Amino acid sequence: MKMLVCIDGSEQSQKAVNKAIELAEAYKLKEVSLIHVYESAQRSYWLASAEGYSPSPEDLKRLQRMQTNVLDHRKNMMDEAAIEFEKIGIDVEMIVEEGHPSHTIARIADDGNYDMVILGSRGLGGLKKIFLGSVSNAVIQETKASVLVVK
Repeated sequence: MKMLVCIDGSEQSQKAVNKAIELAEAYKLKEVSLIHVYESAQRSYWLASAEGYSPSPEDLKRLQRMQTNVLDHRKNMMDEAAIEFEKIGIDVEMIVEEGHPSHTIARIADDGNYDMVILGSRGLGGLKKIFLGSVSNAVIQETKASVLVVK
């Protein structure tokens, strides 16, 4: 079985990691893949500029600093999850992609012939208490792989 585990730093994401560890042990997997997909902050500035906002040089410098901090955070988040798997003897492939989260996860799952995608029921997005997460719902609809949504 080939397993893709989605990570975004949320509590639900950690629950997905815990469930993936449980399943990986039960199926005696040798390797799992962890994926984190992010949308570029530059895209937000681009969309704002399309509506008449023009970022100042200070805004762009602030964006660069913010992106550096976010990249460091993503690396730490992925490393922490990988360590949990490696403690029980499971190798980890780490995938970090920029793009629309659900589309990118579904594409990676299909292109990589994953049997199962595991993700939290909702992540860090807004309105998270109202709906099944938009990412998890979209991944269910878009991928050919089985999807386990962890609550």
